[in-house]
Amino acid sequence: MAQINYALREVQCKIVYYGPGLSGKTTNIEIVHSKAPPQNRGKLTSIATEGDRTLFFDFMPLDLGSVAGMRTKFQLYTVPGQVYYDSTRKLVLNGADGVIFVADSQAEKLDENIESLTNLFKNLRENGIDPDTIPLVMQWNKRDLPTALPVETLEEKLNPRKAPSCEAIACNGTGVFPSLKAISSLVLEQINQRAQLATSVRPKGPAETEGARATPEKPGSAVEAAPSAPSAGVAAKPVPPPPPTARPAAGAPHPP
Repeated sequence: MAQINYALREVQCKIVYYGPGLSGKTTNIEIVHSKAPPQNRGKLTSIATEGDRTLFFDFMPLDLGSVAGMRTKFQLYTVPGQVYYDSTRKLVLNGADGVIFVADSQAEKLDENIESLTNLFKNLRENGIDPDTIPLVMQWNKRDLPTALPVETLEEKLNPRKAPSCEAIACNGTGVFPSLKAISSLVLEQINQRAQLATSVRPKGPAETEGARATPEKPGSAVEAAPSAPSAGVAAKPVPPPPPTARPAAGAPHPP
């Protein structure tokens, strides 16, 4: 989930490159890092085996400038594609704001792509992230290879959400930045929508009123039972005093 640092006026978002082993995830980040302006890129950290397979993840803060008065910073991660690193993939997905799924376009890799995509949706759910609403971009990589499937086939088999997609040849940079630009736009759009929703449901303060309003009395109250005052200009009739009580005279004999 995006983190907002109000002190630095900075929005930090997390984008994860997901896909089967050797599909081109690490190549994407290496291309972005090599071509991004030095002042806009952080240190690229990579842990890989001899076969150039990512074991854990690559991390690169990428500053994309100012948006709505706040600087945006994207952290780019890749996950290990091998099935036996599932726990690591799940950990890297935690808190993701967007995903680029890097698919290997070769026909013989279709089953691996399907397995990896299914694994992505499962791990998103286990992290409490809705796979139907998280920003997602599909990248059809290795389009230059002779066994690459038609884009229509890849869309049918791998893109049930009809998410935005890009053709790519990551090794020479083709499609790398369009994929990053597409996911960045989707992530920022979702953040803005959430911010607007939070503003619209914010509880309002007490309304200011002009003067105090009298509270109506309930039926049967003391005010209702009190006698009405005489109208102006009408004299009130005097109430005769009660008759004096007769007292026997001093020294008078009591009746027998």
